[in-house]
Amino acid sequence: SWRAHLDGAVYGQPLLVGQLVIAATENDSIYALDQATGRVIWRRHVGTPVPLSDLPCGNIDPLGITGTPVYNPASGLVYAVAETTGYHHVLVGISVRDGVVRVERDIPAPDGQPRYDQQRPALAIAAGRVYVAFGGLYGDCGPYRGSVVGIPLSGSGPLISYVVPTPREGAVWGTAGPVTGPDGTMYVSVGNGEETGNRFDDSDSVTALSPALHRTGVFAPATWADDNAHDLDLGSTQPALLPDGMLLEDGKRGTAYLVDSAHLGGVGGQVAQADVCEAYGGAAVQGSIAYEPCAQGGLAAVDTAGHKIRVRWRGPSQAQGSPVIGGGAVWVTDYQRGTLYELDQATGATRVSLSLGTTLPHFSSMSMTGSHAFLGTMDGVIAVGGV
Repeated sequence: SWRAHLDGAVYGQPLLVGQLVIAATENDSIYALDQATGRVIWRRHVGTPVPLSDLPCGNIDPLGITGTPVYNPASGLVYAVAETTGYHHVLVGISVRDGVVRVERDIPAPDGQPRYDQQRPALAIAAGRVYVAFGGLYGDCGPYRGSVVGIPLSGSGPLISYVVPTPREGAVWGTAGPVTGPDGTMYVSVGNGEETGNRFDDSDSVTALSPALHRTGVFAPATWADDNAHDLDLGSTQPALLPDGMLLEDGKRGTAYLVDSAHLGGVGGQVAQADVCEAYGGAAVQGSIAYEPCAQGGLAAVDTAGHKIRVRWRGPSQAQGSPVIGGGAVWVTDYQRGTLYELDQATGATRVSLSLGTTLPHFSSMSMTGSHAFLGTMDGVIAVGGV
């Protein structure tokens, strides 16, 4: 329908607010675009991003706003975290009405290593705070540790934080961001830590956090030490919360685990497990089925009915993006080739494939409303129309 060429890559999922598309770029800019035409309604540049040449490792150049922003309808503010020169991570709250910055707050790195921290997961709002999760840069260089920070929505007042108690690494980097349960508990997946001995360090886990960011539960596979030793951790996706209160978590090893969100069960505490796929990005859920973003073998529709794990079908092997459900279909991208697929929800058969004529960020996911879908690209936003 239209293409909007902006000032940088849009790694986060676009937000749809009223008749606007809100997109944040790696050039530290937030845009409001007209949904019908792609015309820029306003743009707010909030900092100078960090060039890759100034970073100890990584694969995004420059590094600006990567995590998907979050919108608060009560205040009309959209929140985003920008990485700026000097290795600062800055939370901004911007009015969707006019693009004016209403909140600005520096986020000190809870692990004390801002040069090595990257903010990639989507932001979340709960209990009067914005929650921001951090992992490391691509390559896992330096002495970082994964963390989650809670900032008051007003931008004023004390910050709260949780740091993964591992000597190093333990990234919280899955792109879907913290998953909030009905009782306010937040669930995050944690990447591999440095520990590979007998002392479990809360890495390679699903961790439950209270709104005050106190750890209230943890699950890890019995293979956690070997996962850590071979970079086969659970941190590559966030847990998928199912309507019956179960969580489905899949990661780099390719084993999916079903755990009870109320009692995560500790090490080896899963209700069920099965080989599904090596997964990266964010899953979609409808009923008892979670659609897992597989790096190989195709998107997997995973049925969890009866507290068992069964793969119903797999999509095209090259479609590795983060899926979305809408209009009676499952939508997923081949982000390496810039193709969008519409899949039959019952069988996984391809109904339509569309070449977008542009490259997409890793783990790309789209937003849908009415007969249109919107995706971030490596130079802006593209809108796709249906009939």
